[in-house]
Amino acid sequence: MSDTDQGQSFAIEADGDDESNGSTSLAALGRGAKAFFDWALVVVIALVVALGVRTFLFAHFVVEGSSMYSTLETGDRVFVNKVSYRLHEPNRGDVVVLHEIRGTTERDLIKRVIAVGGEEVEMRSCEVRIGGQLLIEPYLDPTVVTPGNCGGDFGPILVPAGTVFVMGDNRAGSQDSRTLGPVLIDDIVGRAFVVFWPRSNWQWL
Repeated sequence: MSDTDQGQSFAIEADGDDESNGSTSLAALGRGAKAFFDWALVVVIALVVALGVRTFLFAHFVVEGSSMYSTLETGDRVFVNKVSYRLHEPNRGDVVVLHEIRGTTERDLIKRVIAVGGEEVEMRSCEVRIGGQLLIEPYLDPTVVTPGNCGGDFGPILVPAGTVFVMGDNRAGSQDSRTLGPVLIDDIVGRAFVVFWPRSNWQWL
């Protein structure tokens, strides 16, 4: 083979390397673009899921006012389970967020379920009774709820089916079922189950 042939052969091989390098670069670029779009898709799906979870499963609520003191204080942030009462009826003792009720000054309310449909509730000398039996309420602060500082006696009241009787833990400073009447279960946003902020007030409810 002549020197010229060798030079031509070398030139052809060099051209082949350029094409190979170009193909490799394009392939790498394609893989990078695919990885980017895959991650973008993951982020979009995560956002959609997060939005769906927040919209349909959970919500957060900022406490305003002192009606649930000292269990909850102004500025406390709680997570609310919005599906609990699609699966079962509210239970006595649950802390619930309610839609605005006519006659109150609050947009939303957060209260505690004291009695459920079919139960008879009354209060005498700051003691709540259900069907004549004393209701034990360990969540009450004895320095806040004291004899003569709990809003006065009431009842007995029969709670209709499909409703709950709610009260604030700060009995003397709460607008609740004592004046507004039992609340429709359909007006309950969900069950508040944890205080997540501020960290100093973190607690399960």
